[in-house]
Amino acid sequence: MLRSVFGKTIWDARRGLVGWAIGIAAIGVVYAAFYPLIQGPEYAQALAAWPDELKQAIGFTDATTAAGYLGASTYGLLGPALVIIYAGLLGGRAIAGEEESGRLDLLLAQPVGRRRVLIERLAALCVAMAVSSAVLFAAMVAVRGPAELDDVSPANLAAASVHLAVFGMFFGAVALGVGAATGRRSIALGVLAIVAVGGYIVNALAPLVEGLDWARQLSPFYYYSAARPLVSGLAPGDLAVLVVVAVVLAAAGAVAFERRDVAV
Repeated sequence: MLRSVFGKTIWDARRGLVGWAIGIAAIGVVYAAFYPLIQGPEYAQALAAWPDELKQAIGFTDATTAAGYLGASTYGLLGPALVIIYAGLLGGRAIAGEEESGRLDLLLAQPVGRRRVLIERLAALCVAMAVSSAVLFAAMVAVRGPAELDDVSPANLAAASVHLAVFGMFFGAVALGVGAATGRRSIALGVLAIVAVGGYIVNALAPLVEGLDWARQLSPFYYYSAARPLVSGLAPGDLAVLVVVAVVLAAAGAVAFERRDVAV
């Protein structure tokens, strides 16, 4: 396993992967456990008093149903936020972080091409996102009965977890591609933050402005959640958009990485 860049990357990241996967799953379980407490009439009345624009902006338009609640909390805000942070750390470290620390020189001095390094690091990142989302899915299935989330089928929980994994892969590709092109982890994380925050704002607020609803299609959050996988299952078209853009970003980073002087 340690003879490949992919295997070595997975091995080096194993402790972080375990910690992040458990942490993301734990957050999901904690918020799922609150669902029975908000099904009372008091919460429904309080939610009804909120302005419709505010509920739409923060994703609480249907928070009194199991799918709506999970879509607004575990899979709507906290899960994506944690996945973006984790993916950004992995993507920023994959090339730029290794270059800044001097470890990339040692790797590239071996008989391994730059493109291969980038592809295998990206593959390891994708595995980390898939494993984290799979652990979250397993935790949500386990708590589904006690938390009274029976209205959400395991198939739809799996679909939402797949969407979350691909969403994380997209942001990991952003950080990795920018880091490979610039050699600076700070720039990679800065661009990641701009894409994440800007994408969230556009997705949340564009529908509130007349004539700007189309702008949501510029946001990765739209392709992650607009199809409501917790209700409707997988949305292959939306996932394909995220995958294609991620591949293009990684490819652009690979081209720049191959042409850039890294002092090796």
